[in-house]
Amino acid sequence: MQSDQQKLQAILDQAVDHARASTERGRVAHYIPELAKADPQKAGIAVTLDNGETIGAGDWQQPNTIQSISKVFTLALCLGTLGDNLWRRVGREPSGSAFDSILQLEHENGIPRNPFVNAGAIVVTDAILATYQPKEALGEIVRFVQGLTGDDQIFIDGRVAQSEEETGHRNRALAHYLASCGNLYNPVAHTLGVYYNQCALTMDCAQLSRAGRFLAFAGTLGPNRQQMVSMKRARRIAAIMLTCGHYDGSGDFAYRVGLPAKSGVSGMILAAVPGIASIAVWSPGLDRNGNSHIGTQMLEYVTNEMDWTVFS
Repeated sequence: MQSDQQKLQAILDQAVDHARASTERGRVAHYIPELAKADPQKAGIAVTLDNGETIGAGDWQQPNTIQSISKVFTLALCLGTLGDNLWRRVGREPSGSAFDSILQLEHENGIPRNPFVNAGAIVVTDAILATYQPKEALGEIVRFVQGLTGDDQIFIDGRVAQSEEETGHRNRALAHYLASCGNLYNPVAHTLGVYYNQCALTMDCAQLSRAGRFLAFAGTLGPNRQQMVSMKRARRIAAIMLTCGHYDGSGDFAYRVGLPAKSGVSGMILAAVPGIASIAVWSPGLDRNGNSHIGTQMLEYVTNEMDWTVFS
């Protein structure tokens, strides 16, 4: 009889096979030169289970920068120090607009709609800098993610960070507008320097799925249930991932996949199946909302086959 792990492995293999057969793959993030080099034919997926075992398929061991998925980890850190005071500076509602919208930020007087749009994430990073100098903040972010994965090989890709800094005109505009509204407390260059580097955190799907375990298991890791963040904090982060994790594509993603998840423009997505597993996928071609086209298809296939959803 086929074991549960064997069944899952077969489904992951099938998801990758379907992905590789797809003729519509989306478009890589051409506006960041280093990311524009990615091969849209690549596709990988990894699942980390309650017992800590990670199962993968396809290009699941190829490292990539996690980009906006880093916002999940900085939000977890920031809520740990500021708590609900953070929500005085950033909202918790879906945006319905592009992730780098200046118009929406202006319309709402410099209060970003949620911590996963770029302006909101910049505010979160700025809030972390209330406690740390820039290099110390980056060190704290890296150590936190290394602790979640149990892997001290997690690193920041300096080439990608530099590429983002050189082309990040829209983010500079957002940061300066935040500052003009009194919602950025540190020098723009300091806050954005940390922001670009956190987005360049580099992991493969296996590492990212392990980093997301705390979201699936009420803030804990592994069979020993080591508490990394409080249950309340983990659940609230997962709630925002469900409603805001895919920008103005969040509703469609919830309809198709039915899990809290966060995407990044490198083509990675981190998703959590409460009480069961955490999932990471990667395929660099993006849809019109900046989310992995094939990655979403793989998640949809796996969740349908495994009957994984928060809506039952």
